[in-house]
Amino acid sequence: MSDDIQPSDNVTNQEWATPDQILDALKDAVDPELGVNIVDLGLVYGVDIDSDGRATIDMTLTSPMCPLTDQLEMDVRYLLSTLTSDVAINWVWLPPWTLDMISDDGREQLRAIGFNL
Repeated sequence: MSDDIQPSDNVTNQEWATPDQILDALKDAVDPELGVNIVDLGLVYGVDIDSDGRATIDMTLTSPMCPLTDQLEMDVRYLLSTLTSDVAINWVWLPPWTLDMISDDGREQLRAIGFNL
């Protein structure tokens, strides 16, 4: 057997996830402090996927001093590991996150755990 085996065309031409599929997968990334996913909290500002399957996620946190940044980043990378060839997280602070960015579903989830929104 040769050490120079090349991947077949069907592997190199893999179809990567769409931005909507990425957002759907990110709904499994839950903010550990609030118990609501990062998409419904409004923390994900944008998703871009290049032709090589590399995803760039523009996202923020409820606070720049959030102690759980590393945990959220690990969760995002894990959740997207089978949907993309690589993930880059672009932490953005403008516009700053506000309660207005929480989706209706996110508001329902927060109300269910006792927040008054």
